[in-house]
Amino acid sequence: MMKDIIIFGAGGFGREVAWLIERINKVEPTWNILGFMDDNDEIQGQVINGYKVIGKSESINDYPDSYYVCTIGASKVREKIITKLKSINPDIRFATLIDPTVEMSELVEIGEGSIICAQTIITVNITIGEHVIINLDCTIGHDSVLSDYVTLYPSVNVSGMTKIGYASELGTGMQIIQGKCVGERSIVGAGAVVVDDIPSDCTAVGCPARVIKKN
Repeated sequence: MMKDIIIFGAGGFGREVAWLIERINKVEPTWNILGFMDDNDEIQGQVINGYKVIGKSESINDYPDSYYVCTIGASKVREKIITKLKSINPDIRFATLIDPTVEMSELVEIGEGSIICAQTIITVNITIGEHVIINLDCTIGHDSVLSDYVTLYPSVNVSGMTKIGYASELGTGMQIIQGKCVGERSIVGAGAVVVDDIPSDCTAVGCPARVIKKN
């Protein structure tokens, strides 16, 4: 039996996740997409890529039996929205979505509400928290830990035994060598190469990555 799902966030990544769900359904019919939700007043009722915008945050109680997935890329904003949704409905259910092309061992733990996009490779003994986004074409090496609300943008390479802290973001095409840590709520810029630990609450860029500001 197919399960109803609503995509929260009708922007670019939300549309990509709708496509991800369609790809899952081609392999095994699993999800019935009811539509998008978004707090933008201007798009209410619009049809986007074939799916209607059916309400805002306050509408989730109109669909109590549905699953939800939050597709806001920015980690801190995603955390804020999910906290709001849970305050409206403490029993809300979040889907975990994994593209059929993902290569992943059975020795991986993935939390509720996480999204893993096409062509990603996740090896062994890896822990991925709740509401994590791993975008297209990423690699994650052995014994790594990605905390809740982490965001990996496309083509990020995470080497083995690394730790990515709560609600941090790793920019497109960046790399982190084995055994290093990125602290909580930090941002590592696109194309950066992390060869030393990155502290919490900062922005780091470059090759090698260096902190340029505190957040």
